[in-house]
Formats: sequence, C-alpha cells, structure tokens
Amino acid sequence: MSKTISINAGSSSVKWQLYSMPEEKVLAKGLIERIGLKDSISTVKFNDRSERQTLDIADHTQAVKILLDDLKRFEIIQSYDEITGVGHRVVAGGEYFKESALVTDDVLEKIEELSLLAPLHNPANADGIRAFKEILPNITSVAVFDTSFHTTMPEKAYRYPLPTKYYTENKVRKYGAHGTSHEYVAHEAAKLLGKPIEELKLITCHIGNGASITAVKGGQSVDTSMGFTPLGGVMMGTRTGDIDPAIIPYLMQHTDDFNTPEDISRILNRESGLLGISESSSDMRDIHTAMRAGDEKALLANEIFVDRIQKYIGQYLAVLNGADAIIFTAGIGENSVTIRKMVIEGISWFGCDVDPEKNFFGCNRRHLNRSC
Repeated sequence: MSKTISINAGSSSVKWQLYSMPEEKVLAKGLIERIGLKDSISTVKFNDRSERQTLDIADHTQAVKILLDDLKRFEIIQSYDEITGVGHRVVAGGEYFKESALVTDDVLEKIEELSLLAPLHNPANADGIRAFKEILPNITSVAVFDTSFHTTMPEKAYRYPLPTKYYTENKVRKYGAHGTSHEYVAHEAAKLLGKPIEELKLITCHIGNGASITAVKGGQSVDTSMGFTPLGGVMMGTRTGDIDPAIIPYLMQHTDDFNTPEDISRILNRESGLLGISESSSDMRDIHTAMRAGDEKALLANEIFVDRIQKYIGQYLAVLNGADAIIFTAGIGENSVTIRKMVIEGISWFGCDVDPEKNFFGCNRRHLNRSC
C-alpha cells in the first residue's frame, strides 16, 4: 500500500495530509504554525488522536523534518519508503506553469527563479521540495501552482497601466495566489448552496498570515487581490498589501531605511502589516489577546485589517455585479469568529448578515457565512 503526502506551505505554516493510495483515505494530517516565531506549534491528528507539541522551529526545512519524524514516532508509517508521492503547493508559477508539473531539476530551478514574484513562499517551497528529495530520493514530486487558477482572468484584470513593454519584455502583470484554496472553497460553496458552480457568483476570502480575495464567476477566477507578487492586495501578517507606490521613492529620499531593493522588499514583506502597525506580533491571535488587554496599537492593526478586506469585497461586488455568497477560509477566516463578524457587519448595506450561532459553532471548519 503506497502513501502520498500533500504539503501546503504558507509564509509561516505547513499544512499536510497523508493519504493511502489509490483509495485516497486520509491516514493523518497536521499543521505546523508560527514558523520563525518563538513557541511554534506542531499538531498531528490520526486515529481520533491529536498530539500537539510546542517547539522553536526556525524555518520550513526544519518543519518538514519534524513532520516526517512525527509520522515514524507515532508509527503512522514504519519507514519513509512507504511514502511514494508528494504534492507540493507552490505559490508562483508565473507564465511558465499554467497547470501542475512533475518536479524536475528544471522545474525546481524555475520555482526558485520565480521567487522574485513570491519572496516569502517560493524559497520555502523549494526548500521543502529539497528536504523531501533528500530524505526520500526516489519519491515522485508534483508541484501544484497557486497562480494556475487565476490564468482565466481577463486581460483588463491582469494588466497594469504601465507601458506595454514592461508586460511583453518583463512579464509584469497580476498573477494572484492562493488559487488552489479559492478554487476548492468555491466548489464546496456550490455544494452547500445546492447550485451548479457555473451559475454562481462568489467572493472567496482566503485570510491567513497571507491573505487574498478573489472574484469567482462560473467557477473561474475573474479578478483577485494579490498582484505581480503576493505583496499586493489586502493587509497581511507582515505584508503591507496595496500602498501608494510613491511612498517608496519618498522614503528612499528622506530615510536611511530604503537604501537597496533588498531593504525595500524586507520592510514591505516582512516588517509591515499586522506586525508593523501593532509593533508586537504578526499573529492575529496575539493581536486579539493584546486588544483585550487594551493595547491601542493592536486595536488599530485589527481595524485596518478588517477595513482592507471590506474594501476588496466591495470592489468585487462591483466586478461581479452582486454575489451569491461570501466565503471565508484559511487560518483567520476559518477560526476567527471576531474577524468574520466584523467584516460582514461592516458591509450589511449589500444585504449581508451573520448568523451568530453558525458563526460561532462553525469556527473550526471551512464556513460559508452568508448568501449575499
């Protein structure tokens, strides 16, 4: 009996599931979160058991080794050789990859090259692929790209109003991200609504440490908030989201912080967002704990976070000319009763509301908040 493992590496997390193949039975699943922060958490669930440990996990490579060792430690597998396939979620496929691809040296090289489009993710994805290859050298590895779902966007949505040569020569365009998540929850919403996906207009909100909003019409992405890189769109854990681009040359002229492209990328990608405003944490759980203690910076961080999500939902209600449902997923979207409530209550003019009981008791699963 062969086994396949799926890996979904976010900017500060690794979600995974181990399957028995070909029947696709889930044998175990887990989540490693708060990677790069103190008190990282690794959770393994199997056979109605849930095992949790708190560690300091520095990077994604260490996280992969921990999860593989846990599979043996809990005797879910006896040997690494039982795992014959691994599917890796990769954020940026650029214009190279419009569908999934078997991982070869050339594919891995292109994934690393595309780190320019996803500096927080593609390097971690490449490290994860290498870690599996090192421990399981004969494994079949497949890369599934977040950007593939968004290749259906019309040109008016993915082009930027820059001179055409920057698109034709430098491939500067909107690529989006979180495509596998947006596609999956859109189809799950169609099942819950009891309607064909082809008849629905949906707004999918993938809200975690990284966050993106997508307008889905007839099962296809027609616009999405993340742009040329995952830096664009709504405010995130450590990323700015959309800002006035003139801020960058202004700060280059008037501060000593923006001296190099590396400085700019680091500050906008790793030191901003919830972390930058709160000056305490990039984790929404920490933000809400600080809010309850009366921390005004944490309160402001939360307010800006909600505000930016609401504005993108408003945009996509206009793009779609209305919507049948708004969907929340990912770490914050699935688990934060407060964020779902605040986002929907702030756009009630459009006919949205929240069922308090369903919002609370649906906290730990993918949850459809409300038809709109």
